[in-house]
Amino acid sequence: MVTHSSGNHAQALALAAREAGIPCTVVMPTITTKSKIAATQAYGARVVFSGSTAPERVAVVAEVQEENGAVLVPPNDHPDIIVGQGTAAVEFIDQVGAMVGESSVGLQAIITPCGGGGLLAGTAIACAGTGVKVFGAEPQKDGANDCERGLAAGKRIAEVNTLTVADGLRTPVGLWNWTVICDQEKVDGVYSVSEEEILAALRLVLERMKVVVEPSGVVPLAVVLFNRSFRARVRELWKEEGEVNLGIVFSGGNVSLEKLGEFFAEKGTR
Repeated sequence: MVTHSSGNHAQALALAAREAGIPCTVVMPTITTKSKIAATQAYGARVVFSGSTAPERVAVVAEVQEENGAVLVPPNDHPDIIVGQGTAAVEFIDQVGAMVGESSVGLQAIITPCGGGGLLAGTAIACAGTGVKVFGAEPQKDGANDCERGLAAGKRIAEVNTLTVADGLRTPVGLWNWTVICDQEKVDGVYSVSEEEILAALRLVLERMKVVVEPSGVVPLAVVLFNRSFRARVRELWKEEGEVNLGIVFSGGNVSLEKLGEFFAEKGTR
């Protein structure tokens, strides 16, 4: 089997392939952090490198398939992947319900990172009919907020070329995922934040929560903390209640201590 991914999917597929005794090749951008490459190789996958854009990754995947006939297991843009990633929302809703009990209000909204869109689309499908509102979060740098811009323009944006610190979200939203995300009945909105805001959220999580998470994973928290449009939308939706039980999905802890040091040494984020 073969896939293209720089993070969670790469490692998950590598582990699944090893357990099943199936050869696995993972196409990763040359700019992928060393810790992600090492983790993927440690699970037994062969890593092949490509350029950083989605078309460049796909082209190398095609070369691998021609070379050995490998079956593509896409990182996000496939119904099976969408359903699998949606289980996070199902567990989230159940866990909050168990925490607060039947007599209290459960989860009312969820916000997830959005790169290729599999997690956001899966969350939206899982929450359909539950009354839980769904939002997406993206980085802004170099047009990385393709989903937010696409929703505003009424059409999917097919290419993204960005070096945002949130490297797991550098992929444009996939075709299958777009059909779900563009439905306003399923996803209420997608919002974006700056690099400085992402790193500020990352510092907060590290220092206050004592949780190790990569920049891509804290983009939803950054939106909650800093995006005024998002905060205004929440106030509009829950103006009668005055507050909302909002779930924030942290997706990805693929970061080394050395890289964390680089982030804050370069940016000087406080």
